[in-house]
This record gives sequence, C-alpha cells and structure tokens, in this order.
Amino acid sequence: MILDPQLGLQLILGLGIINVILVLMVFFSCRCMLGKRFSDMLMKSGIYKKFYSKHCYYWWLLFLGVILHAVLAFIVFINPI
Repeated sequence: MILDPQLGLQLILGLGIINVILVLMVFFSCRCMLGKRFSDMLMKSGIYKKFYSKHCYYWWLLFLGVILHAVLAFIVFINPI
C-alpha cells in the first residue's frame, strides 16, 4: 500500500474539516450570497475588506483541498487486487 491506512484516514478527515472551513470562508467573503444590505454594512469595516480581497484565493484553496481529499479517499479506500 502506498499510504498507511490510519494516516490516510486522518488526512482525509483533516482535509474534510479544512474544506468545510474553506466553504464557510468562500460563503462569507461572497457579497452575492450575503445579500446587498448585509454586504454593504460589512464593507464599511476594514477587516472585512481585507478578508473580502482574498475571496478568489479561498476558491483556489477550496478546489485544491477537494481534489486532495478525493485523491486520498481513492488511495485509501480502493485496494488494488
């Protein structure tokens, strides 16, 4: 086996948790999903503006995390005969 099954399961779980956090970051940094009134209120905050400015990077990290999560799941759960 390429990867120890126990380590693989831990990595899959860890990436799953990271992916959930990244989904929340994408959601809360997206002005379209929050609604105009709420986003306009948040855009007055400098902290939110800084958080919002990284929105595209959150998407890339999420895609990378999902791909790694899926590849690890295939490696751990599909045993070649």
